[in-house]
Amino acid sequence: MIAEAFQPAFWDLVAKEVSISRVSTGYVFTEGIMWHSQKRYLVWTDIIGDKILKWTPGVGTSLLMGPAGHPDGTFIDRQGRLVVAGWGSRNVWRLEDDGSTTVLATHFEGVKLNTPNDIVVKSDDSIYFTDPSNGIRHPGHQDGDIQKYLDYEGVYRLDPATRKLTLLVKGGVNPNGLCFSPDESLLYINSQRLGCIHVYDVKPDGTIANERLFAELVGTDPGGPDGMKCDVHGNVWCTGPGGVWAVDPKGNALGRIRVPEHTANFTWGGDDMKTMFFATRKTIYAATLNTAGIPLP
Repeated sequence: MIAEAFQPAFWDLVAKEVSISRVSTGYVFTEGIMWHSQKRYLVWTDIIGDKILKWTPGVGTSLLMGPAGHPDGTFIDRQGRLVVAGWGSRNVWRLEDDGSTTVLATHFEGVKLNTPNDIVVKSDDSIYFTDPSNGIRHPGHQDGDIQKYLDYEGVYRLDPATRKLTLLVKGGVNPNGLCFSPDESLLYINSQRLGCIHVYDVKPDGTIANERLFAELVGTDPGGPDGMKCDVHGNVWCTGPGGVWAVDPKGNALGRIRVPEHTANFTWGGDDMKTMFFATRKTIYAATLNTAGIPLP
């Protein structure tokens, strides 16, 4: 069974007969998957394969960029540009419409970043990203520099006008996926190593406060919290043991979608934003759900 309910409310979000189809395959480690609503194509990264790819319905898969600095998470900003967490390049950068790149952040207070992992753009154009150090343990993907300069792992906010970085969380344990609630009043941040999601209140100045445990995703199946997004109802969807889990706004696990391969990330897409695309190790899969993802700003 592909869909597994922990609570009856899960069936309002996912049909019992839901099926998963293969979109594209043949990669090393896919991640950073996003749907470009303006241009109607799917984009994702192959971290180890050092590529950014796109899939257009009715056309197929093509290379968007490569090499690409072993990129990880991506997001589409309000101008339709791809903003990238440079896991291997150890920076945050943006792919411009003309194919050029703009580096947005490399250091915090003069010290080189770890390995930016996941990224999200708020409706005011500010950029939030996690910066664990797990990528440093993979020599060959950081242009030879595997030195850890910061003595902590963190979460940052990048001001779009000044490009100033503000440290929001210092000393988190392997901070990974992050996403906003539909009204952007809450910021969710997960830890793959701890198997949990924490939630914060977003203050008017864009900083965060009042950290508390939101949910724990535990199980015997492979996988843990990584990619994470909200649907239009405020449910938090997050990769976890065995696939992608749905958690209601109160932190109750509702159920999960079992995916054929280990899943690192996912996104909603399609014209109605009800198609969920899964980024696994080697393959991109898709399934049609009853609930829609939040349209990009």
